Order: sequence, then C-alpha cells, then structure tokens
Amino acid sequence: MPRDIDALPGERWFPLENDFGEEIEQYWGPWGVSSEVSPLRAVLMRRPGAEVEDFSFEEVRFRASVSAEKIREDHDRLTDCYRKYGVEVFYVKEQRPDRPNAFFMRDLMFMTPQGAIIGRPANPSRRGEERYVAQALAQLGVPIIKTINGKGIFEGANAMWVDRKTVILASGSRGNREGLEQVQLELERQGVENFIHMQIPYGHAHIDGILNMAREDLVMVHAPQVPYDVCAALREKGIEVVEAPSRTEAKKTMGINFVAIKPGFVVQAEGNPRCREVLEKKGVEVVPVHVYELLKGWGGIHCATAFLKRD
Repeated sequence: MPRDIDALPGERWFPLENDFGEEIEQYWGPWGVSSEVSPLRAVLMRRPGAEVEDFSFEEVRFRASVSAEKIREDHDRLTDCYRKYGVEVFYVKEQRPDRPNAFFMRDLMFMTPQGAIIGRPANPSRRGEERYVAQALAQLGVPIIKTINGKGIFEGANAMWVDRKTVILASGSRGNREGLEQVQLELERQGVENFIHMQIPYGHAHIDGILNMAREDLVMVHAPQVPYDVCAALREKGIEVVEAPSRTEAKKTMGINFVAIKPGFVVQAEGNPRCREVLEKKGVEVVPVHVYELLKGWGGIHCATAFLKRD
C-alpha cells in the first residue's frame, strides 16, 4: 500500500465580489458624480499661474490678450462664490508653464460615480495638461478609472450627465469615435444604459457652451447649434428645453455655460441679462459672477470647473 499523504489545503477564503461604487467612500473618499445639478460638494480647479503671464493669445485660441492679475481675480471670485455656497475647492497646484488654457478644468477630466476619467485633449497646445490633473487627483485619493489612450481624443466637456442612467456624449473636433467608445465602455460598467449622441457643430468645441442643465427637468440650449434629435431625446425624458434668447450671450459671454450649485440654483457669468431672465422666469435662481477676463479664453464658468462630488 502506498503511504497516504495529506492533500495540500485550499486557500479557504473567497474574494469579496461587490461593486467598487459600494466602497469608494470607505477606501478612497467622498467622491462621485452622476448629475449636473444635484448638490455640488467639491470641485477641482486650476488657479491661473505662470502659464498666463506671457503667451501669444492667437496661438492658444484665446480671443484676446489677458491680464494675469485680472484673470486670477476672476478665478478667485468664482472659487469664493463656490465656497460661499458650501462647495469645497481643491486645486491643481502644478502645471506646465506653456499651457495657459489649463484653468479650463472640465475639459481635462470627467467625473463618474466611481472615479475620474482623464481626458486626452485634441489641441496640441493643451496636450499634457491632463498629466497634472491626474497627479492632483491621486494626491486627493480620487480613483482614476480610465485614461484615454490609443488614438482616442476626449475632453470632459463633451460628456454630460442627464440622470444616473443617461449621458450625452458628443463627437466633433474635441472628441473622436475611439475616445467616446472608451468613455462609453467605462460608463456602461457603472450602469449607464442610455447614451444620447450629440454632434458638435463646426465652430463650437463642447456640449456645455450650447446645452446645459439648470434642473433635472430644465435644460437651456443655443437653439441653432443643438441637433433636433438631442432636444427630442431630452423632451422624451420629461425635460423642458428653453432657448437662449441671445446669440451674443450664448457665444461671447457664455450665458449657457453656468454651474448648478443645486437644482434650480446656478452660478452664471455676469453680463447675460437675457439668458438670466429666461432662467428666472422658469424659477431658477441665478447668481452672477464677474469673470470677464476669464471669458477671453472662449470658455466660461462650467468650463473652468471639474466636479468631484455631487450628492
């Protein structure tokens, strides 16, 4: 008879197979976004640094030269406003000295319920900014669930939450098919079921310059530039579509590019009286903020703000 040898024991334990989102706050922190309008708790910003002190505005697609002092004052005014309404402000403290657009933080990342997707900017004059956003997120303990790679191009302002199950994804000069497919795959993993494709017209960059949510049931659009199918899809979900009444306010003073602090309460660039009136007639409270110098970069308040936490 052969000698009996005990079998090697098994591991005798099994992995915890739960969803990452269930434990993000326990192990990472209070991060996550699945709305454009639910109460805003934390944002990531870049206060303009040395990169805005000496540059050619034509080469980086600004519409005019800027004063470094004034643009910082504008940015401080905006972040002070956020703090006034209970929003915690974090900063990207390091950045390339040749990237004056870097304060447009929404372009560089898109926040999900389970962490951040790091974008890959389309314009060579912005490529590389995202590295320092990733660095800041890592220092804060915000999970980075995806960095756009391969030939993908994606900027965070070309994704917009409609609700927990629905996201608008836009293609155009700032987002190609490969980039959007990478984003869609990550969002599908997190339970997003409905995607509204939006084609950004020639001459525009991002969703938030021509469409933005003020409440769960109210969206403002720059009517000549938003595809009918997008408006129809939103209306089918019970969302009222209101039109910006001024082309000047929509394009130059960024009247649509506001940030909702909570449903029906938005921060908007000063100098948009007609857009403000339309919103207020719909019951939206509007807080104007003086950011004239910041607007010279062809972006606004929403462009400058990366959301980290919404309830």
